[in-house]
Amino acid sequence: MFLGNISKGENRMNRLLQDIRVSDRVLKGPLEPYILNYASRLFSEGYARASRRVKIRLAGSFSRWLGRKGIKAHEVVDQDADDFLCYCHRGCRRHGQGDPATLRQLMKILREEGVITLQSRQVAATPSERLVEEYRLYLQNERVLSLAARINYLPFVREFLSLQFGKGPVAMRKVRAQAILGFVRRRAGQLHGKRAQLMTTALRSFLRFARYRGYILLDLAACVPAIANWSLSTIPRALPPVHVKQVLKHCNRKTPAGRRDLAILLLLARLGLRGGEVAGLNLDDIDWERGSFTVLGKGGQPSPMPLPADVGRAIAAYIKDGRPGLSSSRRVFLRAKAPVVGLTTVAVCDVVRRALSRAGINSPRKGAHQFRHALATRMLNQGASLAEIGELLRHQKADTTRIYAKVNLASLRTIAMPWPGGAL
Repeated sequence: MFLGNISKGENRMNRLLQDIRVSDRVLKGPLEPYILNYASRLFSEGYARASRRVKIRLAGSFSRWLGRKGIKAHEVVDQDADDFLCYCHRGCRRHGQGDPATLRQLMKILREEGVITLQSRQVAATPSERLVEEYRLYLQNERVLSLAARINYLPFVREFLSLQFGKGPVAMRKVRAQAILGFVRRRAGQLHGKRAQLMTTALRSFLRFARYRGYILLDLAACVPAIANWSLSTIPRALPPVHVKQVLKHCNRKTPAGRRDLAILLLLARLGLRGGEVAGLNLDDIDWERGSFTVLGKGGQPSPMPLPADVGRAIAAYIKDGRPGLSSSRRVFLRAKAPVVGLTTVAVCDVVRRALSRAGINSPRKGAHQFRHALATRMLNQGASLAEIGELLRHQKADTTRIYAKVNLASLRTIAMPWPGGAL
């Protein structure tokens, strides 16, 4: 069953289930043991009663359909949700606009709690796809790579195998260095530098896997060429100070979402936090008495940070008069609408994008990192050293901070050589 205790709304949940007559309809099928806790979770995430009823009814219908198909709870896969919606359509029951999202949410919760673990019951259609699936499991179980790494690696490997073998048999021992070089040359010209480097990393990883499994005998990973990506070759894209002030000014402090957005933007602008660090900030991380907080940086490294007065006031105003009180989440920043859960990194970037739009700023970059660049540039122009900037931004390497020297035009002019064709 789902982990965690039923909240104080347990009685209310029971009344809700009784109100919609689930005793003889919803609570049937392989998902029966999980429906009540699903209802409780919907309540804790702030869904209105009408929305909860619709979602619970749909979950019950899905459970009964699974029962008729003879599918057990631990055998449920994503394709079952799609098949159920198709079944509803064929039965002249048009599913609601939010039904696909509801089923995705239910599947996500079941997967989080370990009720279901399978991605698919079907064997991959082609030999190439079966090899890609074997490689995915290798990365997950033996190499223990993160989900993000697996997501980034697999498309390149899938494309390479598709070009080499199509839908036919996979004969890895027939792969030659020329084929690898040709693939890299062709794709590298279509990708950004960082993405091209990721492609070569994925290919090397896959070819090492193939040799480890005995599918190839030669070390073809050594044939994958390196992609040049010169250090300090770019210039940080910072938001001008006047635009930073404009963005903060256009936050509506009279609404809960506006108070939340102001606190987020101040953390980005005044302390240079990364988007993921803002999203991951918990209530327990803030020490109000000492005026400081702890942020989890890259690699989960905790770092103490000062809490400026204006930033602290903005966070306190949001917690007091804007943050939803029903949520059991310990995240500081929550969604304004159901499901009332902690914001993600993407959601923080969406806050920035909307703030730029409200302020009428047409910035080529829409993400949160430009505030971090803006802070570093402003500190440098005000006389701060690169070491001080690196300490505030929590850079692990000095080279990461050195790139900001390129935006200090006043200092660069002092070392510039005179132009030979200058004014007479």
